Amino acid sequence: MGLERGVSPEAAPPGGMSGPPGLLLRLIRDQRVAFIAVGAINTVVGYAFFAAFLWTVGDRWGRPWSYLAALACAHVVSVLVAFVLYRFVVFRVRGHVLSDLWRFETVYLSALAVNFALLPLLVEIAGLPVLLAQALIVFVTSLMSWVGHKHYSFRRRPSPDDPASDTSQK
Repeated sequence: MGLERGVSPEAAPPGGMSGPPGLLLRLIRDQRVAFIAVGAINTVVGYAFFAAFLWTVGDRWGRPWSYLAALACAHVVSVLVAFVLYRFVVFRVRGHVLSDLWRFETVYLSALAVNFALLPLLVEIAGLPVLLAQALIVFVTSLMSWVGHKHYSFRRRPSPDDPASDTSQK
């Protein structure tokens, strides 16, 4: 399957993904920029939910460690929002919803593990405020997400009739 009409090579779905480009990808025409736009939206959404859960969970449970409970709750919301946005607005893949969601979640679980390790270090040892520490960690986990989603989350096995899947010419 070749590129969709009117879409630049940068907008082509990576990692063997198939399907027409999503709305955002058709408007922006560069997959990297579309990914960053959705990532920025999801980062703001995730950070807002983290702050909201921190406020509600922290009020009920108090410190210390309530920020980790808030992080786990915000993770669930953030992953679901991001999955829907990436799947329908950027990548537009079809089928395999549960396996795509599982792979998508494994990328985010890796980032969550890094977050769970770094957040207490920055808060408890470095003495940073929780929201500032979380903002700093977002930069690291965003890079992890880009690599993971680009090459893994929505990957499809190339079909035999797909000329782009011929690896002998690469």
